[in-house]
Amino acid sequence: MQLRSLGRSGLQVSPLCFGGNVFGWTADEATSFSLLDAWLDAGFNFIDTADVYSAWAPGHVGGESETIIGKWLKQSGKRQRIVLATKVGKPMGEGKKGLSARYIREAVEASLRRLQTDHIDLYQSHDDDTATPLEETLGAFAELIGAGKVRAIGASNHSAERLALALQVARREGLPRYESLQPLYNLCDRAAYEAALEPLCVQHGLGVINYYALAAGFLTGKYRSAADAGKSARGANTTAKYLNPRGLRILAALDDAARRHAATPGQVALAWQMARPSLTAPIASATSLAQLDELARAARLRLDAETIAALDRASAENA
Repeated sequence: MQLRSLGRSGLQVSPLCFGGNVFGWTADEATSFSLLDAWLDAGFNFIDTADVYSAWAPGHVGGESETIIGKWLKQSGKRQRIVLATKVGKPMGEGKKGLSARYIREAVEASLRRLQTDHIDLYQSHDDDTATPLEETLGAFAELIGAGKVRAIGASNHSAERLALALQVARREGLPRYESLQPLYNLCDRAAYEAALEPLCVQHGLGVINYYALAAGFLTGKYRSAADAGKSARGANTTAKYLNPRGLRILAALDDAARRHAATPGQVALAWQMARPSLTAPIASATSLAQLDELARAARLRLDAETIAALDRASAENA
């Protein structure tokens, strides 16, 4: 599989990234282990998680995903075969949140313990923290990079203005810069990224690993009417957000492209993203080997210019 450079980090990653939010939540430990093994067997190497996954689930406190990945790493001995990304900053209870130097030092040690590794390849600020000076945050990351605990850093859920400021501070102070951005982006959610974040990332050579690549499953064609809302726990929210004239127009274009390329709508939706020059690796999840095979097939799908243009038109915000 052809790997891609993640910004200027030196990290080489597969064109799709496995979203680890499912580990320990909708995929139990045994299933997670089999998915991780199959991911590597299919030629992929990029895995993204966060310390907070999956604190939203009843009875969970966060750390469940990292813990499962750590157990798999210890059991499999495959640490050197993966590019491992995790995040810091979202609330973990008991006041544990944000991007202060003190908390970053505490949180990274907790993530390293759960992941059972001595380093994190890509450590990301999960949310912007305007209460902490950027110099302090980037200085703490510099310490971790200097200690060999982190190889590169990235930002998630940052506005273009704040990301630009962080890059400016890093350059001015001689501190490590964010080498990647993790924004919301897919065929349904285009405007926020394309308007200001994409030009900024291209200008500064940042890698982009967008989340919600399948719009919470909507782009697979799973939800085509209000009656489909009951197909999953998040179905009601998904249909409320995306099931509208524009969403149905996007599904129709995906269906047409899928027929012509002997693929599925979800595969086409991912292939459209992988063909976008500014994107390094869309993040997608799977909870079964059959779903993982769908992702693997998407990575091999090449869309022609006509198909990409048709999807661009169907998903245009003002169409």
